[in-house]
Amino acid sequence: MRQSERSWGPRSRWELAVETVLFASRWLLAPLYLGMIAAVGAILFVFARELITELRDLWELDAEKVILLALSLIDLSLTANLLLIVIFAGYENFVSKIHVGTDEDRPDWMGAVDYSGLKIKLIASIVAISAIELLRAFLRLGESAEVNPDQLRWLVITHLTFVTSGVLLAVMDWVTSETNSHVVQK
Repeated sequence: MRQSERSWGPRSRWELAVETVLFASRWLLAPLYLGMIAAVGAILFVFARELITELRDLWELDAEKVILLALSLIDLSLTANLLLIVIFAGYENFVSKIHVGTDEDRPDWMGAVDYSGLKIKLIASIVAISAIELLRAFLRLGESAEVNPDQLRWLVITHLTFVTSGVLLAVMDWVTSETNSHVVQK
């Protein structure tokens, strides 16, 4: 049987043309991933600027300010990591396999993160970023600066929403995998 035929008969030229265009449309995602690389570059710039700015006043920094600086830098690096996970996993899942780098340089998770795993990694990163922002707000409570109670309340609510969403996504994935394993066993 030819590739253009199915068990119920030959495909029309129109069907083949539509399917070819649909399959090629995945490349429309490539510019989005390139844009995310530019965002990683912007994060790097902000990271370096913040580090240099704070280190100029190193002798005046107290422990809380150093902790706030560290949390800010961690927040930026987690955000950059999140973008890289989306870039690599999204590109490999939806556009094309990445065939660069040696096995030694290639991260273990690359090529192994499916859409479900990507969702879990995303929500875990978002929860971590949210937790850092919440911790920074709590550390500011000890400073002389006034902290808005409504803003603090919303930070807690937002963080708990992210945590709950993460748990629910993990439960849904677990239920789906259990359902699929029962279907396969039958």
